[in-house]
Amino acid sequence: MTRSTRRTRFLIPLLLLVAWLGLGGAFGSYAGKLGEVSTNDSAAFLPQSAESTEVVRLRKAFERDATLPVVVVWQADGGGRVTADQRTAADSALRAAARVPGATGAFSPALPSEDGRALSGVVALRADLGRTVGDSVAAVRTQVEGVPGSTVGLAGPAALQSDLGSAFAGIDGILLGVALGVVLVILLAVYRSVVLPLLVIIGAVFALGVSCAIVYVLAKHGIVRVDGQIQGLLSILVIGAATDYALLLSARFREELQLRQDRWTAMRIAWRQSVEPIAASGLTVALGLLVLLLSDLTNNRSLGPVGAIGIGCAVLSALTFLPAALVLLGRAAYWPARPPADGRVPVHGIWTRVAALVGRRPRATWVAALAVLAACAAFAPTLNAQGVPQSELFIKKQPSVTAQQLLSAHFPGGSGNPAVVIAEVGTAERTTAAAAAVPGVSGVRPYTGGAPDGPARVADGRIRLDVTLADAADSDEAMATVQRLRAAVHAVPGADAKVGGYTAQQFDTRTTARHDRTTIIPVVLLCILTVLVLLLRSLVAPLVLAATVALSYLATLGVCAIVFPHVFGFSGTDPSVPLYGYVFLVALGVDYNIFLMTRVREESRRHGTREGVLRGLTATGGVITSAGVVLAATFAALGVIPLAFLAQIAFIVAFGVLLDTLLVRSLLVPALVHDLGGRTWWPARLAADGPAGRPRDGGPAGRDAPAPLADGVGG
Repeated sequence: MTRSTRRTRFLIPLLLLVAWLGLGGAFGSYAGKLGEVSTNDSAAFLPQSAESTEVVRLRKAFERDATLPVVVVWQADGGGRVTADQRTAADSALRAAARVPGATGAFSPALPSEDGRALSGVVALRADLGRTVGDSVAAVRTQVEGVPGSTVGLAGPAALQSDLGSAFAGIDGILLGVALGVVLVILLAVYRSVVLPLLVIIGAVFALGVSCAIVYVLAKHGIVRVDGQIQGLLSILVIGAATDYALLLSARFREELQLRQDRWTAMRIAWRQSVEPIAASGLTVALGLLVLLLSDLTNNRSLGPVGAIGIGCAVLSALTFLPAALVLLGRAAYWPARPPADGRVPVHGIWTRVAALVGRRPRATWVAALAVLAACAAFAPTLNAQGVPQSELFIKKQPSVTAQQLLSAHFPGGSGNPAVVIAEVGTAERTTAAAAAVPGVSGVRPYTGGAPDGPARVADGRIRLDVTLADAADSDEAMATVQRLRAAVHAVPGADAKVGGYTAQQFDTRTTARHDRTTIIPVVLLCILTVLVLLLRSLVAPLVLAATVALSYLATLGVCAIVFPHVFGFSGTDPSVPLYGYVFLVALGVDYNIFLMTRVREESRRHGTREGVLRGLTATGGVITSAGVVLAATFAALGVIPLAFLAQIAFIVAFGVLLDTLLVRSLLVPALVHDLGGRTWWPARLAADGPAGRPRDGGPAGRDAPAPLADGVGG
């Protein structure tokens, strides 16, 4: 090798490393800055075509200065009745609260409940407070706590938004720290190396920084919307995916180092053999996420491109930064357990035994695995995905939830969250009468802009009515009332009435989520099948892989249907959880099958399909299983954010990835492929396979024949 060649070999990875160090230094801080352009306003993520979303647009004309209400509720201590002095003190407290920073000055006087044991009033905050809404809510609380002989609570949209902000306060530091810490501990334990885990973590952090910078720019210019949930999912996706891809490449490099002395040649071969499965895996996940653009829910549509950007950065880091670092360090990257250059293929003890089991009893193996998955999947239809009540929105009890329960105990269940009806002003009396006659409606009053005795506001020839529901705003009964309310006011001639508000938004979101599942799931499956067909040059293998991963997803839903209510105490599941779970699990589950089957195809070209699948399983078993454990642990880190939605996503993905890694990829798929033999690659046929998948050399190909695995098989 000439000196010029050696210099070039050294220069290219060094330049890549310097480039990534520059990117990391320039964009690393954006993982923390993304919160500056995120919003936790649920109104920003409503279905685009829903009636409740149109009401959000129409009601802005009635609110000359958009407001965010805080509902204050006082309950008399000891179950007694509210006194005149307490009511006077409450009025004074509301007047003082309306002057705190962030308040508009508007408030309603304290009104007693029908049972006489509670008071409630409303303080209006500015709607543009953003991340400082918590400070204003805290200031309101300070002013209203002085009513003697009572317990006070703050409910309503502003209080809820304040609690959401508190829940997401740790998403920049705590979530990222926990996820990276978990990954580091697992890698140190599995690989018994100090340097390699650090390289993997650094590559993941660089990928996250670059992806957050891109998303920050897009969000700042209004191209995508980001909330705390999307921010958390982006971090977990990038860290998990970057780690998985890095482990696949580093394992192949280590294998090649044991076969040859030259690290440059070893990396060239490892990179060439890894680039196709890594790129295909990244493409599968990115396409699955981009299909979310078909959703009518804005947060789903935002997660699609945001997640795809993150996956693209993870692939780029794994295929550029990590190879550059590994080729410069060589065997030192695996210190203290440096791979010897003895020319022997490494032996994988446990996976050699697993492969031998699959080789001896393939049909019994896949039938047993299929039975386990089918038994779990049988419970999937019982999963309640109709939504999480507001009382269970947070994992831990939050002040706004407690206050809403206090409010509902003494006032109509929908107090603080009225349904909003907007109709033509000439039909105001008829629309009011129609709304008041609806069963489940507690009261109807025109919107006055916060002035209790002021005139009804009219905007663009329309009038707004606030309809208080008898049942809790997030209950099924309230949603049924909204449906009846819509039918009643829609029937008023000339009213052109629209019904919105919190309950209508929840109903429209639930309906849209159900529609999205039926639309998006088949498209995701079609995208995955297309990638698999192009990658494996086969029709049978992609169908087998897609079917097994889909069954694994249904089995995971079945387990969730049991675990969520009986272990975690969730009475319902967020409507978006099954869809998110499908996109993550199917796309990520296919990832591991891609890693396995590309190696199986490589081995099958030389040894025939039946021996090839055993060699492929032996070679990839350790790295894929460790990657699955890392990804599951990474998603489990979402549990540090005290929100039911993220806790449910954390469990469904973590459990599903482990199920797919340990059962589907380790036993079900290899056994099915072994049973199918050369037919796996139909309509193509590998040169090493004879008729019906029999190896040309006449070696064992029968279903129950022993696998020809000697000490050195695998990689």
